[in-house]
Amino acid sequence: MASKATHFAVAVLGIAAALGAAWWLQRPLSRAPATADTPAQAGAAGQGAAGGARPVTMVTVEVAQVREMALSDDAEAVGSLRSRQSVVLRPEVGGRVTELNFKDGERVRRGQVLVRLDDQLPRAQVQQGEAELSIAQANHKRNQELVAQGFISQRSLDESAANLQVAQAKLALARATAARLSIVAPFDGIAGIRSVAVGDYLKDGADIVNIEDLDAVYVDFRLPERFQHKLQRGQVARVEMDALPGVRYEAVVQAINPQLDADGRSVAVRACIDNRRLQLRPGMFARVTAVFGERSNARAVPEEAVVPQGGSPTVYKIVPGAGGDSRLARRVTVTLGARRPGWVEVVQGLEPGDTVVVAGQQRLQRDGMPVKVVDLASPGQGELGSAPAAAGPTALAQALPGANPCLATLPAAATARHGV
Repeated sequence: MASKATHFAVAVLGIAAALGAAWWLQRPLSRAPATADTPAQAGAAGQGAAGGARPVTMVTVEVAQVREMALSDDAEAVGSLRSRQSVVLRPEVGGRVTELNFKDGERVRRGQVLVRLDDQLPRAQVQQGEAELSIAQANHKRNQELVAQGFISQRSLDESAANLQVAQAKLALARATAARLSIVAPFDGIAGIRSVAVGDYLKDGADIVNIEDLDAVYVDFRLPERFQHKLQRGQVARVEMDALPGVRYEAVVQAINPQLDADGRSVAVRACIDNRRLQLRPGMFARVTAVFGERSNARAVPEEAVVPQGGSPTVYKIVPGAGGDSRLARRVTVTLGARRPGWVEVVQGLEPGDTVVVAGQQRLQRDGMPVKVVDLASPGQGELGSAPAAAGPTALAQALPGANPCLATLPAAATARHGV
């Protein structure tokens, strides 16, 4: 028994010695350095230790001011251009081409005869119909006189009247068949590249040439369903083309599809662009920014100032400290609004002229830490109080003077927004 007690006591003493040695080895890592580089620093450290006060840690941060600028409530999408009116001319009856009265890429007018097919047989049928109609009219007139004199029965007069109607119908059919051998332009536009030549035999429904109305072009695009309550006819959309860099066009919303796409949960929108200068072509790729509203005095901060904090965005606002020149960083919860490249609108939480931290937030360990502010005018942000330069294309496409063809089909309430 004595041997077991001795072994237990030795084990306890050994464990205690090991714990003491481990504590001693870890002690220098957990304590602040006791040495100072200079005697002055050593004295200051000794005074601080003697008085029990902790040294104040200053965090260096970069800041920017809350600015008022013009921001728009908008949404971006991609779309494609299409003609306001487009058609591919096709013959309704077969025949051989005898005339082509247009050139490729030429402007044509409504009602202009573009293609004629061989009409010898239909013209002969028209002449036959006219002769038969003449005979039927003469027989019917004669029967009317004979019935009045009582030489023939009323039945003979009814038969001649029916024969007259049949002759009229045959003549109308012959004339309609002959008219279909002349193919006319259904509206003003520009002819494409024809795919037939004089002498070709065309079957009914064969492609001849496409006609495009390019005085105004449509841009079709889709927006998520959450924007459908903001859309209305007459709104303006900014359109940019990759094929025409540096130029921005204004489109007027013409129609909004009342049915949402069940697959993509999006709403289809069609806007119109004045294209009387013929700079745009159907099929071009377009980048569309639908504008729902604009504000000239929106409060905005750089995007770098916003710090996600749980489910609410926050910013660090610079406020005066207790001392004369001291400054503190206070965390403020904000409500964000519209965005633009590099900037975000603050709807609630800040006022114009407030200073916020844009760099160094990760070093702010607690709310209300003293900070050292540097670089109040960061490169690329301009002087404090000056609005940033507007981003976007360098030029706005100018339309020809006169009535905008895109406003012709809009109601009066919508055209009033455009000064019409």
